[in-house]
Amino acid sequence: MLREWKLNLHMEIDRESHVAVYLQIAHVLIREIRRGRLAPGSVLPGTRELAMENGLNRKTVIKAYDELVAQGWLSSEVTKGTFVSADLPEVPSKPITRRLERTSTVPEGPQFGRLRPGHALSAVYGRPGHVALDDGVPDTRLFPVETFARAYRSGLAIAARHGRLAYGDPRGSQPLRQAISNMLNVERGLATTPDHICLTRGSQMAIYLAAKVMLQPGDTAVMETLSYPPARAAFGSAGANVVSVRLDENGLDVVHLEALCREHRVRLVYVTPHHQFPTTVLLPPDRRQRLMALAEQFGFALVEDDYDHEFHFAHKPLLPLASADPTKVLYIGSMSKLLAPSLRLGYVAAPPRVIDSLASEILLLDRQGDQATEYAVAELIDSGELRRHARKSLRVYAQRREAAVALLQEAFGERIALRPPDGGLALWLRFGDDALLDRIEAHAAASRIGMLPSRGFAGTEDGPRGLRLGFASMTPTEFETVISRLLTI
Repeated sequence: MLREWKLNLHMEIDRESHVAVYLQIAHVLIREIRRGRLAPGSVLPGTRELAMENGLNRKTVIKAYDELVAQGWLSSEVTKGTFVSADLPEVPSKPITRRLERTSTVPEGPQFGRLRPGHALSAVYGRPGHVALDDGVPDTRLFPVETFARAYRSGLAIAARHGRLAYGDPRGSQPLRQAISNMLNVERGLATTPDHICLTRGSQMAIYLAAKVMLQPGDTAVMETLSYPPARAAFGSAGANVVSVRLDENGLDVVHLEALCREHRVRLVYVTPHHQFPTTVLLPPDRRQRLMALAEQFGFALVEDDYDHEFHFAHKPLLPLASADPTKVLYIGSMSKLLAPSLRLGYVAAPPRVIDSLASEILLLDRQGDQATEYAVAELIDSGELRRHARKSLRVYAQRREAAVALLQEAFGERIALRPPDGGLALWLRFGDDALLDRIEAHAAASRIGMLPSRGFAGTEDGPRGLRLGFASMTPTEFETVISRLLTI
């Protein structure tokens, strides 16, 4: 049988031990099976090969294999070889009868006692047998596969021809940084060059990097009472004290923010002003101006997460905060909502010295992104294909938004408060009765319907609750089917 990779099974055999050599071999193989290195069904080296590599007698190896076949750990097929059994026996609390004696105090494995506890974050994704009511992702079935394939082939050829498939700039490929810079300058009112742009593997990586370079333990970061949970976790992981600012029907409460700034030395404020996450509210111009004035007065930086700028239905999108004063704003954008999340393409626009700090962190984290993909997306932007795809998708999503709002209002009636959003790919549902919300969430879990938990958006245990339901990734018929399943309570 052809093996793509040679499996290295180095045996530490103690020839002075009272434990028979064949049993020592068996112990090594059981240990490798237990820790998952030898998975069920995987093929083992031949007895002659294993014996030669470890200076053993082949008959001893055969005896070890026979012992493990008898116990059910291995299976043997004539002319094919020896395999890890597909139906492994229960792992006993101790190895086979004559246990190899320990002759040292070396621990069984590394000591992980000092690991910091992880952040309990929920994620909605397609799992077998489950339906995902996501929090606002595009319908990847609309992805322009053929167009992207041509652009990718072209990008890959260009990168190879110019020797750009090796290690490159951690800020990202020059063509895509230039294309994004042009896009931001023309369509969003920024004033950037490629030196103001750093590419990331999605907007979440950008948020995490912002936390790393802008915060130190003990700093204060401000987020809205309801906000993006992974951002809160990222700031917390940097050691920041995350403080909540009130949120009302018009977005961030700037009066309360001023009070917080007088109480704390605020280092940064994280905002999603275009489509507030999770409520979808658009921050009005007067509050934007006041927010920028507070940043000037109290010296904090703004992290502006403009995660789905392109999708606005009611009128032309407002310009980002970064267009007013880029020296105070670290602007985060994403190509994931526009193309497909699996491409993992986000970006940061900021002053060059900030970009250099982000690039230093990237060198420690994953070195760089996929340059061929970056070349392909640059070509889509420069050729106008991305704009055409955005216009086509926007028409589809506008229709789905109207259908989703009508379906939810028909299903829940006055039991919910729902304001159709001006933009974005999700709806925000508030419930007058928390008991109903509890039953819906419990029934969703029992019916294998995934959605973000209503308690996850708030910065405190007793914070306001609601459901954020994405409508863009489903047709109206698909959305109706899921809501019908959800309501059989």
